[in-house]
Amino acid sequence: MDQIHIRDGRIIDPANEIDRTGSVYIADGKIISITNEPAGFKPAQVIEAKNRIVCPGFIDLSTRLRDMGHSRKATFKSETCAAASAGITTLCLQPDTAPVIDTTAVAELVRELAKKAGYDQVYPIAALTQKLEGAELSSMLSLKQAGCIAVSNANEPVKNLLILRRAMEYAASHDLLLMFRPNDFWLSNNGCAHEGAFSTRYGLPSIPEAAETIALAQCLELAELTGCRVHFGQLSCKRSVIKIHQAKKYGLNVTADAAIHQLHLTENDIAPFDSIYHVLPPLRSQTDKQYLRHGLANGILDSLCSDHQPHDIDAKLGAFPETEPGISSLETVLPLMLKLVAEKAITLEQGIASLSKNPARILRINSGALTPGFSADVCIFDPERDWQVNSDNWKSLGANTPFWGRTLKGRVTCTLQAGRIIHCLEEC
Repeated sequence: MDQIHIRDGRIIDPANEIDRTGSVYIADGKIISITNEPAGFKPAQVIEAKNRIVCPGFIDLSTRLRDMGHSRKATFKSETCAAASAGITTLCLQPDTAPVIDTTAVAELVRELAKKAGYDQVYPIAALTQKLEGAELSSMLSLKQAGCIAVSNANEPVKNLLILRRAMEYAASHDLLLMFRPNDFWLSNNGCAHEGAFSTRYGLPSIPEAAETIALAQCLELAELTGCRVHFGQLSCKRSVIKIHQAKKYGLNVTADAAIHQLHLTENDIAPFDSIYHVLPPLRSQTDKQYLRHGLANGILDSLCSDHQPHDIDAKLGAFPETEPGISSLETVLPLMLKLVAEKAITLEQGIASLSKNPARILRINSGALTPGFSADVCIFDPERDWQVNSDNWKSLGANTPFWGRTLKGRVTCTLQAGRIIHCLEEC
């Protein structure tokens, strides 16, 4: 594989506590040196990175790529292209595909589709229960051996706590990470908006914070009982942040993330009856948003994720409660992270760590850092470049984003995955 020299960029690598101007040297798909040119290094390509930031490629802990059973919405090719354009070099695929990722054959199919799309680093998340029905446990060990990075029941409920306990014991016995999106199915009661002023004003079926916090508390108790490693995904409210803080304080082996749009949007931003804002968990209050920011800044929340869910036009047509939840969000991750930095909610190093170092630590993979010997997953971006979210710039087939038409700051100019350029905004 060709040698590559990334020159004169501001290198920010939280894992190695690096923040300085310099060069990155790549050979055979791996990082071989930072700043100091290796003896005999003869690059086949030089990438100028002056006035740009060079950091580890981003890792997304929760995404949907559609294709399998939902190709009318999006494909692996379109969504991995969107990920590459956003500086994301590793994707964790939720198991609610069609068919569900509950057999080794489906897990292998995911890896094949990713390779066919020219984007090798898609990690399938195995279904916790067969067909995600919440009753019979899946064959977690064989799914792990087939390349699944973790287990999850996606957004589907487990029938009862005994089944969840047995699943966590099984996962713990094979050192498998459980990714858990806390939501009490019955308390949620098919709601579509936060239980607050907005849902009351417009008569929308609501979801109380307790639907999240009660499920979270139950899983925390079982994590202590079983010793299972648990990552809580897509938290949305103040009391969840407090519970995670308490759990970490008392030594529980847990981590947590929030979808990045939850740190920017609240129920007050929802345009009445505009289903583009229909997400699960729902957009909550201003206080909840501020606590999520506080949690990220103080290390209570370990990472950010896109929670990318592309939809076709039909999925968002109709009355708000009848539409499908989710937004297309891969391509807005970087500018929204930089907006948090601009608003002094977090530092730039914290923002980059939340998308690289910390997800890698959660997944226990040798990535998320520019460490010599690691795979050369690199993101190069211009933090000052403005761009408009429109059809000229958008890669995903899902245009369901509340940021459509807005001008955002921060644009990825080049992405390398295992030393191979998978995105280049301009001549590299």
